[in-house]
Amino acid sequence: MNKVPVQRVIGIDWSGRIDTSGQRRHIWAGVWTMGADGKSSVKLEAGRTRDEVGDWLIELASETPRMVIGIDCCFSYPGWFLAEHGCTNAFDFWRHVAAGHGERWLARECEDRRFWGKPHKRPAEFCGEGLRRMMRLTDWDNKIAQALEGGDPQRAGKMLGITPKSPFQIGGSGSVGTGSLRAMPFLLRLHEAGFRVWPFDEAQLGSKSSKPLLVEIYTRLLTGAVAKSNPEARKAYLAARRKDDPLYAGFSRGVFAKAQGSEDAFDALVSTLEMVRHAGEFATLHATQDEVLRLEGITWRPGVNG
Repeated sequence: MNKVPVQRVIGIDWSGRIDTSGQRRHIWAGVWTMGADGKSSVKLEAGRTRDEVGDWLIELASETPRMVIGIDCCFSYPGWFLAEHGCTNAFDFWRHVAAGHGERWLARECEDRRFWGKPHKRPAEFCGEGLRRMMRLTDWDNKIAQALEGGDPQRAGKMLGITPKSPFQIGGSGSVGTGSLRAMPFLLRLHEAGFRVWPFDEAQLGSKSSKPLLVEIYTRLLTGAVAKSNPEARKAYLAARRKDDPLYAGFSRGVFAKAQGSEDAFDALVSTLEMVRHAGEFATLHATQDEVLRLEGITWRPGVNG
């Protein structure tokens, strides 16, 4: 593993659930910390609501400002949708969502049927050739493009058997829209508290005035192909990694048991450890100069820079 400038790495498996108990059950965080003695530790934590996760991260940032947090949700929407709402950057859009539009779009009686899932079907404008319209550039690149001619077979293999999801899908299996919309007020709060958000901001991890860094992650890109809903598959995956991969050999049996027992905990743990594996990359992340990506954001994966 490369020498890393970070003190702490956190991978959060997010949830858009409205109920407090559901948030406490389904929001899991993997926490890797480098101690003052040069030894690292790994924990898996749950039991917090979205607001409580925000309080917790702000408190941790005062202790370890050289911290990277990956959150499993979309940080923005397709650029055309932001423009439609008069937003010139992602931060404008977060404010727009936090002002009440996010919950309006999530309401069952919402008139904007481009937000689909239960109870509405995918609209015709997002079918066939319109499929790409409901995806950000980063969604298309990661979830669809690699399986097409000229794509990267290794990256395509990580998405094997997975139906590509759009942030407009707010209901049904694997939907990402609800969690993303309910993450945006949370992201806005952290940004206003001084957190840097890539790719909209430059990383400030190695400077004297270090700031914690938020990145969007997609757990499937980090776990690779695995039947995560199957406890035995999770057990086999972790056992194989613990046997062959030094990075996975260091965590406790208790952490192993939590990840084996919960799909959410599994995603949080693997995401955290894969971020740690490539932690040397985070200090080099630059703010994107691409006009579309400044609106839509980028899903972080090893090797991407913006």
